[in-house]
Amino acid sequence: MVHELSHYIGGRRVDGTSGRHGDVYDPCTGEVQAKVPLAGAEEVRNAIANAEKAQPEWGAMNAQRRGRILLKFVDLVNENMDELAALLSSEHGKTLADARGDIQRGIEVVEFAAGAPHLLKGEFSDDAGAGIDVHSMRQPLGVVAGITPFNFPAMIPLWKSGPALAAGNAFILKPSERDPSVPLRLAELYSEAGVPDGVFNVVNGDKEAVDALLEDERVQAIGFVGSTPIAQYIYATAAAHGKRAQCFGGAKNHMVIMPDADLDMAADALIGAGYGSAGERCMAVSVAVPVGEETANKLVARLQERIKSLKVGHSLAQDSDFGPVVTPAAKERIEGYIKSGEEDGASLLVDGRGLAVDGYGGGFWVGPTLFDNVTKDMKIYREEIFGPVLSVVRASDYDEALGLCSENEFGNGVAIFTRDGDAARDFASRVQVGMVGINVPIPVPIAYYTFGGWKASGFGDLNQHGADAFRFYTKTKTVTSRWPSGIRQGASFIMPEGS
Repeated sequence: MVHELSHYIGGRRVDGTSGRHGDVYDPCTGEVQAKVPLAGAEEVRNAIANAEKAQPEWGAMNAQRRGRILLKFVDLVNENMDELAALLSSEHGKTLADARGDIQRGIEVVEFAAGAPHLLKGEFSDDAGAGIDVHSMRQPLGVVAGITPFNFPAMIPLWKSGPALAAGNAFILKPSERDPSVPLRLAELYSEAGVPDGVFNVVNGDKEAVDALLEDERVQAIGFVGSTPIAQYIYATAAAHGKRAQCFGGAKNHMVIMPDADLDMAADALIGAGYGSAGERCMAVSVAVPVGEETANKLVARLQERIKSLKVGHSLAQDSDFGPVVTPAAKERIEGYIKSGEEDGASLLVDGRGLAVDGYGGGFWVGPTLFDNVTKDMKIYREEIFGPVLSVVRASDYDEALGLCSENEFGNGVAIFTRDGDAARDFASRVQVGMVGINVPIPVPIAYYTFGGWKASGFGDLNQHGADAFRFYTKTKTVTSRWPSGIRQGASFIMPEGS
């Protein structure tokens, strides 16, 4: 039975009024399971008005009290983990274990954000001049917004909203319309934890909703995660309207395998990082770069053997390694890339097209796919596939492998597998990529470090979570003060001196 979803505005679920809807699929069956309202500009403005009204009281609250509310929210998410994970899996298609990981990595950032009193501290200098003190303070921006992708429907909304709320802002979330139910449930849990009505809102929609957020002068900052073309559009449009923006785009993450690496460890890492969550991760490894022909041959043999044992199945099945991709359009796009790789002359060693899962013939299934002898000019190397497709690009030596990683237009994540500390240290220092793993295939930083890519993977001066999040969601005010000392002075017409 197809059910109707809603928005969440002013502390309650609100039906859509635009008359436009989008389909939410069950990726395992291919059936439409829900209709999500696509907000018009007026609905977005209503959410902004609710946020603007609620923010001053929330921003004036003691930061430690806001932190306690966030910790209560974390407790509620943990209490409802099974429900949230099942809901996430049902709309996205990732396995239950992966869904729990999605949620867990999100609440870790909220836990970090609960330490806002420390992170919001300013600076103080006494006697900066004769009888003059100087201090700074961090204050909330006001109303801010997050536009988040389908592939992490819990983690990225929590990465955006946790620090923003902790800093005293009101937040409007525009989640992906492909899997919106978990963000709506998180909104209810925020309210249950004690976040005042209007401080956290969810508006479902498409470009019309995005443009309404970008153009409204009451929205002070925008955070985005998605594809590079849209990241560029949002960053430029936000700047044109005087807003702060941090926008994270696509990726083409490489993993270099040196001749001295533990090849079994490297192969296992590639299987998990390349095919986990059906490859629908911005930090997925999509390019393996073995150094030397012998390394490449041994690695490819290990990969082929391991792929045979992978189980692709229903997202709720305990024995599934990964589930379907999110929509029929995603499946069609990924299979188009596989065809392109064949036509360009890459060696298709494992073909994931035509995969059948018993009992779920209508599902959006794409099996693990492996290409060898991929070159830099091929489309499957140049573009982000966002599916379970791993390309092997052979490098003759370390310098060629380093160059491949650094010269790619994307700069999100990269990894090197080696036993050589000198090589690892040199690689980490020289590679032109924002996040580096050494014998770690998916180098997503923990909550108190920042997450962000370089080049076409990231737009903006500040990264997600960690201390950067509080710099992004606050503005700094600096106060210079002098108190009367009983000595009357005449007017001065020059800049004060520090002496």
